[in-house]
This record gives sequence, C-alpha cells and structure tokens, in this order.
Amino acid sequence: MHHLLPLLVAVPLLGAALLAATGRRLPRTVADGAACAVSAGSAALALLLLAHSSPPLTEWAGGWEPVAGHSVGILLTGDGPGLGMAALVCVLTLAALAYSRRSLDEPPHGHAGAFPALVLVFQAGMCGFAIAGDLFNAFVWFELMSVVAYALTGHRVEEARAVQGALAFAVVNSLGAYALLMGIALLYARTGELALARIGDALDAHGPPDALVLAGFVLVLTGLLVKAAAVPFQFWLPDAHAVAPTPVCMLLSGVMVELGVFGVWRVYDTVFSGPGGLPAADAERVLTVLGAATAVTGAVMCWHQRHIKRLLAYSTIAHTGLFLIGLGTLTPEGDGGVALYVVGHAGVKAALFACAGILLDRYGSVDEHVLHGRARPLRGVAVMVVAGALGLAGLPPFGKSVAEEAAGGPFTVLYVLTSAVTAAAVLRVAARVFLGLGPTPREAGGEGAEDAYETTGSGEEPESGRRLGRVPDTMTAVPALLLAGALAAGAVPGFGTVVARAVSGATTAGLVHTSVHWTPLGVGLGLLSSLLAVALAAVAVARPGRLAVPGRALPLRRLQSGHIGDYVAWLLVGTTVLGVLALPAVLSG
Repeated sequence: MHHLLPLLVAVPLLGAALLAATGRRLPRTVADGAACAVSAGSAALALLLLAHSSPPLTEWAGGWEPVAGHSVGILLTGDGPGLGMAALVCVLTLAALAYSRRSLDEPPHGHAGAFPALVLVFQAGMCGFAIAGDLFNAFVWFELMSVVAYALTGHRVEEARAVQGALAFAVVNSLGAYALLMGIALLYARTGELALARIGDALDAHGPPDALVLAGFVLVLTGLLVKAAAVPFQFWLPDAHAVAPTPVCMLLSGVMVELGVFGVWRVYDTVFSGPGGLPAADAERVLTVLGAATAVTGAVMCWHQRHIKRLLAYSTIAHTGLFLIGLGTLTPEGDGGVALYVVGHAGVKAALFACAGILLDRYGSVDEHVLHGRARPLRGVAVMVVAGALGLAGLPPFGKSVAEEAAGGPFTVLYVLTSAVTAAAVLRVAARVFLGLGPTPREAGGEGAEDAYETTGSGEEPESGRRLGRVPDTMTAVPALLLAGALAAGAVPGFGTVVARAVSGATTAGLVHTSVHWTPLGVGLGLLSSLLAVALAAVAVARPGRLAVPGRALPLRRLQSGHIGDYVAWLLVGTTVLGVLALPAVLSG
C-alpha cells in the first residue's frame, strides 16, 4: 500500500500536464470535468491510504533508502495527520473546481485547461507538503504550492488590483520561504540529516539546545507562520483574498493556511519536542502568545470590514490564532481538538466564500453597504450564510469545544469571544444584505465613516463576465454540500475519536483518557458563543453607531497599508519577536 503514496502527487501533476497540452483543443466542459475527475480520484486514493495508515506508511521515492544509517533519498510519510490533510486538500479542490465551472468567465485565447491545470498543480503541491517526511522536500512542495497560488491569485491579470495583490502575496511568502530554507540549512549543518524524525533524534543526541538550534527553530517557524498568516505575518492574506477568484479563496482559506498550521505542529512535534529541541514551556509560550495576538487582531479587523471577502479573510486569521492556541497546549486533547476544528472550519469557510462569490456574480459587488437589502430573493444563500456564521461560532460543537476546553482559563474566554465576534460579523452581513434590516448606510451616517485605509468592495466586477440573472444550481450546491460535510464533522458521534486516533496514532484503549467527544461544558461554550454572536449582530444592525469605530480611530486598519515594504518590515519584526519568545530555552541551557 505504501507504494501508492507518490500517486497523491503524481496523479494531479499528470492531469495538469495533459490539460495544459490539450486545453486549447478541449471544450471547457470537458476540461473542467477531467480536472474534477482527477481530484475525485485523488481524494478516493487519499481516503484509501488513510484507512490503512496504522502503522504509518513510508516510502523512499525511487528506492533510495538510508545507507549506513544516513538518509539519502526523498521520504514520504503516510500517517493519519498527513493523509488526513491530503484528503481534505483533494476534497476542497474538487469543490473549488466544481464551483468554478459556472462562476468564472470563459478563459482567454480559448485555453480551457489553463485554470483547472493550475488548480491541479496547486493540489499536488499541497498534497506533497502534507506527506513530506523530510524538511527539504517539504520546502520544495511549499514553494510549488506558493508559486501556483501567486498565479491563481493574479488570474484576472488585466486588473491592476489583482496583480498588486498577487505581488504582495509573492514577495512576503517568498521571504518566508527563504527563512525556511535558511533554517533547514542550519539544522542540516548541525545534524547532517533532512528527514524530520532523524533530525529530531540527532538534536536529542547532541544535548540541550544552543543558539544554532534556536536560530533554526525561529527561521523554520517564520516560514510556516507566514503561510499560516499568523500575526504579524498576516498582511498578505486580506489583500490576496480581495482580488483572487472565489474558487481560489476557497482553497487559500479552506486548506492552504491550515497547512501552515499543520507544518508548525509537524515540525515541532517531530523535530523540536525532544530534549535537544525547544522545552515545552518555551514552545507553549511562543504558540499561545502568537495565537492570542493573531486571534484578537483577526477578530477586531474582521468586525470592521464592509468588503465581504476581506471580512472572511480576517475571520480566517482570527481562527488561525485559535488553532495555534490549541496546539500550544501541547496536549493530545488540544491536538485532536484542533484537527477536528480544522476539518469543520475548512468546510464552513469555503462555503462562505462561495456564497460571497454568488453575491459578486449576481449583483456585481461584495460591499455590505451597497448590497443592503438587494439579496432578498436569494433565500437559500441566506440560510447557508447564517449556517456558516453559526459554524464559526461553534455550532455544532466542532473541535473548537475540545480545543478551548484544553486551553483553559483566559484562553477559553478568548476562544468564546473570538468565535463570537467573527460569527457576529457574518450574521450582520446576512441581516443587512439578505433581509435589509437596519437603517441604510446613508441613514446611519456611514457614508463618511470610511477613510483612505478602508476597502469598500463596491468597485468589483463579476467573475462570470456578466451579472447573472439566475444563480446556477452548481454554485449553490457546492456550498450546501460543504456545509453539510462540516455539520457532519461536528455532529456525527465518534468522528472526533477517529480524528484524534489519526492524530495521535493511539489505540482505542489509549484514547480513554483523551476527551474528543462532546461534553456539557463544550456544548455550553458553543451555545454561549452563538448567543453572543447573535446579540452583537443585533446591536450592530439596529444601532450601527453603537459598536462601530470610525476608520481614523482604528490604528490596525492603517497597518494594512498595501505597501509591500511595510509588510516586509513586519515580517522582520515577527522573526525577531519569535526569537525573543524562544530565547529563554538557550539561556536556561
């Protein structure tokens, strides 16, 4: 079975190559259908391998196995977490391709295979990263997915804003990749190994961590946290989401950002969790401090957006912070809870972006103010947006309830408040756009509230090339299925135990002490977040001025300047902060 692991990467790459070669001669329906078939086949393969991943599958590509105890080849690892992420990647890619069949305009120059080919290469890069067993090849897949993501973000190349957003995305993430590569070089210099597990063993044999190990940890973590859009590396994400096509946004927020979080978990757990790595207390401090800053920043900025796609992007940042806090507990409950949380969040966030795309193609805008009351006929979409908002709040109790219980104390409060604020922002949009509740922006005095740093979303163009008179069934079926899948992830009894088992590799007996199921406290916290979200949204709609902060009074909005130089400066600041937070590990050694 382990010999099938390379096919998770090879199949979508081969499909992309065939589409690139024949796309000019294929009808669009055939090209899109072929891409969907490749993604569906890859998803089936990932699920098949996941069912046989205990014990973990390993494959040395090309048969280049270790020689004299030293690894010389490319290692692929098919364990529960890696194959689970690969399966999630394939499923969301299938959803994005199915959605794009009717949502995107006809491709230029008649090349029907261009967009689906790029999406399949993106899928291959993400799957490769998920199952990479050595750091250097994780970097290679990291770069492949990044390069394709830049091209997909700037897909509408005729628009200056799309090019600018893709450029900011490319510069910041490329610098993160360079940091990751330098960290890998330092670890290789110390250990002479690239395989994750072997690096960890070599560091443990060397003794307590020193400055070189600390530098390697900081640089590797910087590269991964840039991809995860954690504060202060997050500035590229809203700019990219504002201009990227909706199917691309579904993948960026639904799974690519989560792969950055997955990389942080994988690298710490495999490389730095032993006596030669970073002590648990220092790792906990790094992850929880950055997680808390990310959650608060994302929630505050999410609340103060009227551009719906930017609002959802900041929601992704906020929930990334919650993921990091859950991982920062360094407990099986935290890891299992975050894994289940990621599955539910992926479906919810992809569905919400799909609904935003429907609004854009139907009304030519994603501006909450401009769309006030205009989407009343879209009742089905309204139901999905409300359901997605409640999913962000924690209903049904996804892994958020498990992770927030594991976090405990003030972090549990932060979980409740962050999820409530992001859900309330989406509920506010639903109430205004689909129901026309509350005063119009002009009546509320909102026309003059924005400043030069606010993006309105009113200058957008439909991605379908023209405003749709009727929303195609495909565009509504995809988000409905995604929400149904997310609901099942949180509601099906025993699914959380299966996810936790995949993450920990434990036996059924070993899970007795791991809380991966609903608890009265978890259900109560989910209800509390949801009720608080409804209350905040109600106040925001009925009394807009009560909770609104004028743009000039919100310094965080000014930091999102759109200038690449500013974003690069913040990346350097973030790297320095990481070093300071991890420094006690070296001083104590």
